[in-house]
Amino acid sequence: MLEHLKDYRIILASNSPRRKELLAGLGLPFEVKTLPGIDETYPDSLYPSEVAEYISREKANAYADRMEENELLITADTIVVCDNEIMGKPEDATDACRMLHKLSGTVHQVYTGVTLTTMNMQRSFTAATDVRFAKLTDEEISHYVESYRPFDKAGAYGIQEWIGYIGVESIHGSYFNVMGLPIQRLYQELKKIS
Repeated sequence: MLEHLKDYRIILASNSPRRKELLAGLGLPFEVKTLPGIDETYPDSLYPSEVAEYISREKANAYADRMEENELLITADTIVVCDNEIMGKPEDATDACRMLHKLSGTVHQVYTGVTLTTMNMQRSFTAATDVRFAKLTDEEISHYVESYRPFDKAGAYGIQEWIGYIGVESIHGSYFNVMGLPIQRLYQELKKIS
């Protein structure tokens, strides 16, 4: 599948082990290339649902002067939104616990923005998933933060980890989007590249 991409050097601009695993699942050869210090701030005027896609484009634009003719760059950003608060990666254990207390017993949204870039085109999209968390105890939250140290995860949790097993009551949308890459939608978008 996706044979039409064989002439591209596909680059995943992410160190996320989850994104690497998900992209590898498509059976495409790719390499990982990241740049340090990319600005992930965004204008206050954006709706929370627009932020991840904006940041994914900013990440792609940081590579603009490094792109080569045969490259296809994939950039992504994931955020969690609860009661209109945008939750990125927690600063520390205290912040992680605060986020999980806020998510406990509620429905929140996970948005992943993805940007596909070549020398001749750039296309972005956003996937959204609603996640319902059960009410979590203080002990469950502390155990998860201490044992799994989810400091590299938006909203301070990984759905594929222990907290997902015991806390996620339901999801509406892509499970893989919550992991950090809406792989089914990405596959559909890759099919459109000529």
